[in-house]
Amino acid sequence: MYSVVLAVILGLLPSSVMAKSIVVLGDSISAGYGIEVQLGWVALLQNKLTDLHGSYVISNESISGDTSAGGLARLEQILTRHKPDILLVELGANDGLRGLSPPEMKNNLTEIVRRSQKIGAKVMLLGMKIPPNYGKRYVEMFYEVFPQLSTELKIPYVPFILEEVALNPEMMQADGLHPNELAQPVIAEKIWGYLQPLL
Repeated sequence: MYSVVLAVILGLLPSSVMAKSIVVLGDSISAGYGIEVQLGWVALLQNKLTDLHGSYVISNESISGDTSAGGLARLEQILTRHKPDILLVELGANDGLRGLSPPEMKNNLTEIVRRSQKIGAKVMLLGMKIPPNYGKRYVEMFYEVFPQLSTELKIPYVPFILEEVALNPEMMQADGLHPNELAQPVIAEKIWGYLQPLL
């Protein structure tokens, strides 16, 4: 970012190439719970963007334990502060783990998307799943929210971002819920494939 800003100040580049903003609105999976922040998938994605698209800067607005309602409550301040060109929404897992209503989660995520689109941001959902011990019906209702919103709101979504990670004990922390540092490049690469068309 700094090299781009400096080039603009020196008149070497037009202001139109000033850094574009990507915001990650998420929970512990994006906040890097249990690992060093610089090893998390958000930081790895920033490294890739810096190498290939130097005009993009990611701001990580993720809080461990956050729910879709919490993300919605924080949204206006985040939109005002960052004015994102792209918003990656990684929320919902804690709704599911707490047994909260999938329709309520869907409403919260819908509002997050619509408010973000209103300021011109492109939005992408990062899909999550919850353990099967919550019951087949609830698990299916929970996961179906993500493809439903993708279709209804005409936005891209990444199917379960821990697909290649969750069942591999070597990539999960002892709690069985959070990916470890070995999993982060896998997550970053999966999300990167879906993010590129938005850049």
